[in-house]
Amino acid sequence: MKSGDHFIQGYNAQIAVDGYRQIIVAQSLNNNGSDMHQMIPLLKQIRTNLGRQAKEVSSDSGYCSTLNLKELKKRHIRGCVATQLHRRHRTVGRWIQRMRQRLRQGARRSRYRLRKQIVEPVFGQIKQARGFRQFLLRGENNVACEWSLLCTAHNLLKLAAARG
Repeated sequence: MKSGDHFIQGYNAQIAVDGYRQIIVAQSLNNNGSDMHQMIPLLKQIRTNLGRQAKEVSSDSGYCSTLNLKELKKRHIRGCVATQLHRRHRTVGRWIQRMRQRLRQGARRSRYRLRKQIVEPVFGQIKQARGFRQFLLRGENNVACEWSLLCTAHNLLKLAAARG
């Protein structure tokens, strides 16, 4: 993966998190630095894992693309996708304009703000509370298995605490 002006052996970990208990409902890992092509596979995995489609999705600007916004509409999912990656462009497509409008209408009460309370803490819990700083294995398949185990451990600890 590109890191500044050089390359590192790194991976891009993705998660989709339930807003009620911070349970990871879908996860993936790859060596592509861009999140843009990761939304649709996560949506498919949510449907497979839960037996139903998500009702609402909040994501950062890395996922903002016309393709992803169209897919959310096609699946009847209310999306709140940040559009900051496109802020330098004076002219953007109508899909991105619509998302900008939705986010502006919500202002301080925007559903997008919930992303900071739902997804980001899970990454923080995995890194800080569990002490995870780097993968122990090498190779994309091995690291993907390790990431899956970390997500499973997170879910088991969350479920145990909920029963508590």
